[in-house]
Amino acid sequence: MVYGWRRPGGGRWLAHTRISTATRIERPEQLDLGDHVYIGPFNLIDASGGLRIGEGCQITTHCALLSHSSHQALRLAGRAYWGHAAPPGLVRRAVAIGPYTFIGPHSTVMPGVSIGRGVLVRAYSYVDADVPDFAIVGGQPARVLGDTRDADRRALEADPAWQASYAAWAHPGDADA
Repeated sequence: MVYGWRRPGGGRWLAHTRISTATRIERPEQLDLGDHVYIGPFNLIDASGGLRIGEGCQITTHCALLSHSSHQALRLAGRAYWGHAAPPGLVRRAVAIGPYTFIGPHSTVMPGVSIGRGVLVRAYSYVDADVPDFAIVGGQPARVLGDTRDADRRALEADPAWQASYAAWAHPGDADA
């Protein structure tokens, strides 16, 4: 486990971010990380098309966050694919994962997907469409199954001392939260 991270070529030092040495990061200069991020072992983090992972996210294990896909390009171009800068069918789109989102084990996030804040992606999910804030998603393809705020509300009622901390990230700019 590596404690702390700075994007190659510069950027802010993220003292509380942890990335497993058993995770592969492709094109780290295109990776925009928030602090307090945890990326566990055996993940593929493909930032070649741009990837933003918000503060406090947890990427568990055996996950693939993809910002490009070449499966169609390989079929269309055949041997001509190799060395071609822009083969037909190549997809390269940025991915965004909102703050305090949890990506469960063995999940895949496809190119161009935007996942909101406070989301829980259940294990073995295939996320190929945008996910709203605070959703619980699961399945192949992933679908909305619930709302994380229901469990959050119960936990905060049981331990109200954490309400201000929760409101600070869950409702930024909301003075009444």
